[in-house]
Amino acid sequence: MTDATMKAARIHAWGQQPTIDEVPRPVPRDGETLVRVEAAAVAHLDLTVAGGSFGIKPELPYIAGVEGCGVVVESAELAPGTRVVLRGGGLGMLRPGTWAEYVVAKSATLVPVADGLSPALGATFWVPTTTAHTALNGVGRLGRWFDDVVAADEHVLVAGAAGAVGSMVVQLARRAGATVTALVLDAGQAAALPEGVTALDSTDTEALAAFVRDRPATLLVDTIGGPGLPARLRAVRPGGRAALIGYVAGTEVTLELSNWLLDDVAMLPVNMIRRDAEGRAVAGELADLLVAGELDLNVEEFKLEETGHALELLRAGRLNGRGVVVPSAPNA
Repeated sequence: MTDATMKAARIHAWGQQPTIDEVPRPVPRDGETLVRVEAAAVAHLDLTVAGGSFGIKPELPYIAGVEGCGVVVESAELAPGTRVVLRGGGLGMLRPGTWAEYVVAKSATLVPVADGLSPALGATFWVPTTTAHTALNGVGRLGRWFDDVVAADEHVLVAGAAGAVGSMVVQLARRAGATVTALVLDAGQAAALPEGVTALDSTDTEALAAFVRDRPATLLVDTIGGPGLPARLRAVRPGGRAALIGYVAGTEVTLELSNWLLDDVAMLPVNMIRRDAEGRAVAGELADLLVAGELDLNVEEFKLEETGHALELLRAGRLNGRGVVVPSAPNA
């Protein structure tokens, strides 16, 4: 490999694992910045795009990776050495993404990383923190949905609480004073929950049935989707709502409309593409909470050559928080 080339993880066929290829190092044009990638997130959107059924299909083969963190190498707008968040502007979809040693991004999309935030957190914090905040506040209207219920009276049920977004929903809901019940898969996930959060084993059919029967939740934040969603909706009290984020358990849901109408639970999509401005408005504040240790985000690191393995863990819901791949580019 020469100074004119770099290593990158590329998708060559829909639904297939990425391969590590040697490709030309990108060259920035006007309005663009060359960044040395320090850490690149392995995100659910990467899985979705790589599956080939998404509305945006890059030309094969393509370098995936819709998020990352790195150091500016060459730019007319930013000083070399500035650490920046890499996201937006079509990265990993309409243009080569972050699963590479270097990436060229639109300068206008780059945001300097908060002091004290590691490259791994810089690559991964944006989506889980801003999505969780938006799900609770912008979409779920925590403390503002019912006329007679303030945030401290809310009971938030979080499905997928062990994942990165779910974990952040749990933490932010607790910070707001809400009662939080977290759906978990096993005792290990239950043990990792913050103090004051009640664990509900999703495999314990009796406990789950009792919870649904009582319908104590005012808000369901669901990162799982799939055929089990209608049953989780029935745990929400009449007039409540569900903020729907993910679909790791499946993209299709069957509703019996008569019962759904009777249950009276609103289903609200959390579309962070449309709500990007909301996320940008709070990202700095949320990053500061991470630096201060008031929020915690688990990150599992992988070598660039292990990108396929990280994807498999993500697909199976077995990543410890968020996954990042770490390219081995030399310092520029």
